[in-house]
Amino acid sequence: MQIKDVLLAPGNGAFFYDDQAAIRAGASQDGFVYLGEPVTPGFKSIRVPARSLSVGLVLADDTVVWGDMMGVQYSGAGGRDPLFESAQISDLTSQIVIPRLHEVDASQYLDACEKVFEPFDGKRLPLAIEYGVSQVLLRAAAHLQRRTMAEIICSEFDLPLPARRIPIYCQSGDAREINVDKMILKGVDVLPHGLINSRQKFGQHGQTFKEFVKWVAARIRQLGGPHYQPVLHFDVYGWIGMEIGLEPQLIADFISSIADSVPGFTINIECPADFGSTHAQMENYARLVSILDQRGSNARIVVDERCNTLEDIRLFAEAKAAHLIQIKTPDVGSLADTARAVLHCKKNKVGAYVGGSCSETDLSARASVHVSVATDADMMLAKPGMGVDEGFSIVGNEQNRLLAMVNRRRGHVGNSQTKGAVSYAKQS
Repeated sequence: MQIKDVLLAPGNGAFFYDDQAAIRAGASQDGFVYLGEPVTPGFKSIRVPARSLSVGLVLADDTVVWGDMMGVQYSGAGGRDPLFESAQISDLTSQIVIPRLHEVDASQYLDACEKVFEPFDGKRLPLAIEYGVSQVLLRAAAHLQRRTMAEIICSEFDLPLPARRIPIYCQSGDAREINVDKMILKGVDVLPHGLINSRQKFGQHGQTFKEFVKWVAARIRQLGGPHYQPVLHFDVYGWIGMEIGLEPQLIADFISSIADSVPGFTINIECPADFGSTHAQMENYARLVSILDQRGSNARIVVDERCNTLEDIRLFAEAKAAHLIQIKTPDVGSLADTARAVLHCKKNKVGAYVGGSCSETDLSARASVHVSVATDADMMLAKPGMGVDEGFSIVGNEQNRLLAMVNRRRGHVGNSQTKGAVSYAKQS
């Protein structure tokens, strides 16, 4: 099962790479661009087009399978890898990764990943390389074994065949009101993200944010059907801590007041504060979780910043330092580690959210679907892009196609769950 050849092709991510530090420092917007000088190393301007690099494996039957390497929107922030540079990644892939790919059995997924991702010069390969190459190795194994990528994950991790659709979470970008309406009309499971990434959007003492939360809930009641009850999920990019201080009790009080303002809804607050280090983040998020649980609040804490790698996720899960952990796929690296991360969360009874970034591609999004469904994650991000329609379509359709294929396979072995699962797949 050797790889005959390896191809590289430049590409584009579905959004932009943004200098989060410059935006937090108050950079103003002029149309779609940010004004001012960048702060984070590697950025030549505050907002730059997202680039990607595709890696293709030419297999023994001349089939070519692909995976995509890229970074996340806020590259270089919160302990993440630096800004994605296509030329640098291409050189390293050509020099180190491609020779290794020629030596592996492409039908054996985890074994191939382990061999290709060995450290180089005592350092881990850039996570963008791990991410893209793990996608293409997963597609190669699926092709060679005549199975779906999800079934390869199930086989490698000794998991049962998946039977349910994973709730999908959409993000609004800056077009909040229009995109919230789209989400409601399409019956999105979790919404709207909100992109609360500046003082202007958060408001003094969080007043602007509070009004937006109440507006979203009212809009759902106005446009949604009587049985439509999505989870409300808001990413505030640390602005609760920046505006009202880093005392967990005060942050918990604020979050409780938000939840109380929209009774009947479960509300997720992502990145309420950035405490400056992984250890401080874990310690203080655990306190937030404890305070909110003792109050019986409908609010849940979601960790993103400072919780990037598989090891970070394991530590946060074991410490119960979040109700829900975002497993940001390009930051985790190998998709095999995304699967391990979900399983760590489930083992510790912490929610697993397979996220990622608007800067990803259609290929990386589809691969993420297979890992999310195979591991039975609690929710996953509609990606790529910062709109609603494209990401929701790409992720949702891939889920339904996958479930139809797996249900057919299950039906051939007489599984009693087939009828209900097939019906669900057709309705979704």
